[in-house]
Amino acid sequence: MTTTQKPIGAILIAVFIIGICIANSFFIVTEMNQALVLQFGSVIETVKTPGLKFKIPFIQDVVFYDRRVLSLIAPPEEVILSDQKRLMVDAYLRYRIADPLVFFQRLQSEAGAANRLNAFLLSALQSELAKSTEAEILSPDRDNIMNNIHAALNEQAARLGVEIVDVRIRGADLPQQVTENVFNLMRSQREQEAKLIRAEGDQQATEIRAKADKERTVNLAEAQKQADILRGAGDEAAIKIFAGAFNKDPKFYGFMRSLEAYKKTLANPDTTLVISPDNAFLKTLQSGN
Repeated sequence: MTTTQKPIGAILIAVFIIGICIANSFFIVTEMNQALVLQFGSVIETVKTPGLKFKIPFIQDVVFYDRRVLSLIAPPEEVILSDQKRLMVDAYLRYRIADPLVFFQRLQSEAGAANRLNAFLLSALQSELAKSTEAEILSPDRDNIMNNIHAALNEQAARLGVEIVDVRIRGADLPQQVTENVFNLMRSQREQEAKLIRAEGDQQATEIRAKADKERTVNLAEAQKQADILRGAGDEAAIKIFAGAFNKDPKFYGFMRSLEAYKKTLANPDTTLVISPDNAFLKTLQSGN
């Protein structure tokens, strides 16, 4: 390396070091965050106004915290109500870091805040819901319950540099075992109702069939009665006709009756009739009268 190159190299190194120092001397605070300036682990300044800020490079560090509203969803927790009923409560809260210095001293990070606030939320839920009934939780009184929980959380969270913006119960359901028991009970009740309905239906069907059979029997009896009456009237009319015919010409009437009897007897071609030569009917045919 020549004598000329040595000063150039030294200048470049000096420029590089100065650039690093300058880059580490400034930090930007946006409208969405706030910062703490630390020196050897101790907070020496809290910065909440946005803009370009200065710090001593390599000696001071900066920790940023969000100024926006943050959310925390608590895992479902089983609570016992004042009426001894059990519910699985699913809740969430929204909070803001109000005092970054206290927040840093007590919690260090948002992960630490999530753990502590989650414990506070579950404790407040159990404490307040233990004074309430299921009907109150499912009624408009629920707002009063949430206001009490909100106030209790704010009192605890204020000591951590946190402001609770809102807290809500997303869902309140029966535990799985209780749900299965209720389902089995409801199914048993529905099966009993179905059996009762089927029994009532069978009884009604039996009554309808018995009524129909009775009406059928009455109708058949009435029809048979009418048929017998009509048949009797017909027989009576026939007897009168036959009697009139007999009175007019008894011999001819007897002859016609004999013909009718033989006609019916000989209607079947397979029938063989054996009569004696002195049979009256044969004599009548032979005489031609």
